[in-house]
Amino acid sequence: SAFSKVKESSHESTRPKSGEVTIYTDGGSSGNPGPGGYGIVQIFGTEKKELSGGFRLTTNNRMELMGVIVALRNLEHTNIPVTICTDSSYVVNGITKGWAKSWRKNNWIKSDKKPAVNPDLWSELLDLIEPLEVTFIWVKGHAGHTFNERCDELAVSAAKGKNLPIDEGYKG
Repeated sequence: SAFSKVKESSHESTRPKSGEVTIYTDGGSSGNPGPGGYGIVQIFGTEKKELSGGFRLTTNNRMELMGVIVALRNLEHTNIPVTICTDSSYVVNGITKGWAKSWRKNNWIKSDKKPAVNPDLWSELLDLIEPLEVTFIWVKGHAGHTFNERCDELAVSAAKGKNLPIDEGYKG
């Protein structure tokens, strides 16, 4: 089963390593809720893949989650370690502190008895990481980290797209 560990980011810990897939993701929305987007840079050896997408009406946290989910949906190398670098403490803590697992176990009710937000995305993320060896690393956003900045550009640009699809899971 999957295990996740978290490291505070130094630029060193977020450099792509050989024999590993390194994924950088970012997500955001213009207004919260508002039009949103996510950006992904995936690196494996000398291969670099960029992905992005946007939605008409969504939230910042949904786009942070969606960035990681879309990256893992498109993962080609599933038998080697994966490191995910994101500036979303919501995503990192949700997985590494076991929050999402407890919410799912308790029918998406949090310890304060309130419903968990974004159960559709958390559920998919938990399923996607289950068979993988994944490490989540929190990266300080807007701190000059090349790949994180690129993900931010992709996300912002995707959110400005024309004819964006509806985020079916967003319950405003």
